Amino acid sequence: MKKEKVRERIIRVASDLFYRQGYNSTGINQIIAEADIAIGSLYNHFSSKTDLMQAYLVKEESEWLEGFENSMAKISDPGEKLLALVDYRKKLQQTSKFAGCHFIKITSETGETNPSVSAFVKAHKAKQKGLIRALVEEYCADKPQQDTDSMTENIFLLIEGAVVTSTINKQNDSFDQVKKIVKGLLP
Repeated sequence: MKKEKVRERIIRVASDLFYRQGYNSTGINQIIAEADIAIGSLYNHFSSKTDLMQAYLVKEESEWLEGFENSMAKISDPGEKLLALVDYRKKLQQTSKFAGCHFIKITSETGETNPSVSAFVKAHKAKQKGLIRALVEEYCADKPQQDTDSMTENIFLLIEGAVVTSTINKQNDSFDQVKKIVKGLLP
């Protein structure tokens, strides 16, 4: 087994702490202690906690996109891909024990106080919407009368709403309902 590099370990530990207990509730000293590193090691890799938060967001986005690609890999039907996206988001909620979306959580904590984080989260959600748009356009390729903009927006909002609802209720029923609605949106 390959030994984990210090930078990777710092990001892994910080990511876990930011997600579990929140960015504002996580201190640099806790990250240093749990990563079992010297303070100098942290600052050799990250100039600040904000810099570390940026690395966390990049890591989470990369993992999210990789998971999305893996969930679509064996599916060729565009309608089934849209339903698989709902299943993917449902799976993320289950595996996190309904802890919610990394990006929604961090932006709700930092708000507009950190413009780079806010911009990153907005861009990430735009990427998610872009992925949905690509699937909708693929599905509607032979159905030119369809309003792909509205369909994209509706599916995006339904999924995001299901994430929030399942986080609050600690169950995935909302994703099952979203799947039924998405099936109804697909002519």
